Amino acid sequence: MAIYLDHNATTPVAPEVLDAMLPFLREEFGNPSSNSPLGHRAKDAIEAARHEVAVLIGAQPDGIVFTSGGTEASNMAIRGTVEGQSTAAIVTSTIEHPATEEPCRWLARQGHAVHRIPARDDGRIDLDAARHAIGAATGLVTLIHAQNETGVLQPVFEVAAMTRRHGIPLHIDAAQSAGKIPIDVAALGIDLLSLAGHKLYAPKGIGALYVRSGTRLAPMLRGAGQEGGRRPGTENVAFIVGLGAACRLAAGRLAGGASETAARLAAALFARLRQAIPGIVLVGHPTERLPNTLNVLFPETTGRAVLENCPEVIASTGSACHADREEASHALRALGIPEHAALGAVRLSLGFATTAQDVEAAADALITAWRQCRAPHRARA
Repeated sequence: MAIYLDHNATTPVAPEVLDAMLPFLREEFGNPSSNSPLGHRAKDAIEAARHEVAVLIGAQPDGIVFTSGGTEASNMAIRGTVEGQSTAAIVTSTIEHPATEEPCRWLARQGHAVHRIPARDDGRIDLDAARHAIGAATGLVTLIHAQNETGVLQPVFEVAAMTRRHGIPLHIDAAQSAGKIPIDVAALGIDLLSLAGHKLYAPKGIGALYVRSGTRLAPMLRGAGQEGGRRPGTENVAFIVGLGAACRLAAGRLAGGASETAARLAAALFARLRQAIPGIVLVGHPTERLPNTLNVLFPETTGRAVLENCPEVIASTGSACHADREEASHALRALGIPEHAALGAVRLSLGFATTAQDVEAAADALITAWRQCRAPHRARA
């Protein structure tokens, strides 16, 4: 069986999550808006899940809005915050996920100014540039918490201090960080935060948006009054219950040292690769990063070639394949990494079930694959 090291792409549904969901796909099928025992139980289950999500991120339950996923949550935050403010500028970064980058581009087409903070070569945004960009004309700052390809953590606390000074709402895309590291929205000064269930062992098709009390947010949809009127439509009870169960599991794992275990295993994996592969590079800040994530540049070949020669390991490259060529990841190019080097990238993202044996076997397989790829490259040279 292949070793799965692509947990930043998606995670398997945890057995405990599936068990929590199944009754609401079978006998507990009530509409939470219905005044019946079935409806009341569905409503109670939603509120219990809302509490679990809130606990994971240090929020109040009434600030949690359930959505279809991280992309919808980020769109709600970005578009809903500036709706009706035709002159509001948006500040974001050059290393965003499409879930936030594309709404910003859409707003730019509607006439909003969009300012992008550059990233330094260690993968973190330039705080001096952020101070320059954030000002009186800014209507929203939206920033990724953990960059999805590199795993590098952004300086959210420092940016939040800038937004508070100007009274500007701050949205954080926490799709990659929620459940992997502790998050406290109050301590960090976050106004809006989006998360995706399938990144933390819940099913695809469920997510949540945290909205701090008093934060202005226009709904994207019109309908009945579900989710405090912010996201109308009959709730997906089973998936909401699944997200709540996943957040409860994540909180327990974090309290039990799961982040430290992931960091230790990731460090061991990179140490093995570095020992055997001269010139391999770890992308991004050495410590300000997700504990489970390595983005490494394999020298003298491409990441795609390494993975094609390594069926024992499931991972990602981040590059885009076109009809006649392969294009390096924009997130890596934004850090100043040359195209040829960025094409060597492989993202290895560990999960809660990854073992030391998995790491050893994955390292062996990747080293062997790199040597196989490198041999013809050197022969051509």
